[in-house]
Amino acid sequence: MKQTSESPIISQLALDLIAARFRALGEPTRLRLLNLLMQKEHTVGQLVDASDSGQANISKHLAVLREAGMIGMKKVGLTTVCFVADPVVHELCDLMCNRLREEMESKAEALAFDPKI
Repeated sequence: MKQTSESPIISQLALDLIAARFRALGEPTRLRLLNLLMQKEHTVGQLVDASDSGQANISKHLAVLREAGMIGMKKVGLTTVCFVADPVVHELCDLMCNRLREEMESKAEALAFDPKI
């Protein structure tokens, strides 16, 4: 993290919480689940159907995301509905996707064929 003379020193507890959030994002299945949930709310069953994993595995990943504060769950009758609980998730994903897009465009330009050479 970039520190400036105006930036406060981050406590160990805060660093641990930040690391837990990044660990939650560090698994492709959880990123796929977040991607689906950023589109709209889904039931656990819908998320299982949309994935290549079983219900127990998806529930485990959803628990990690919920513990990190990224998603919420609500009961609707007998069904559990999942949703993005922290709007920063959208911002973080947009930030990363835009940055990757810029890097890929830069690499594509560098690899472009120049007929003058």
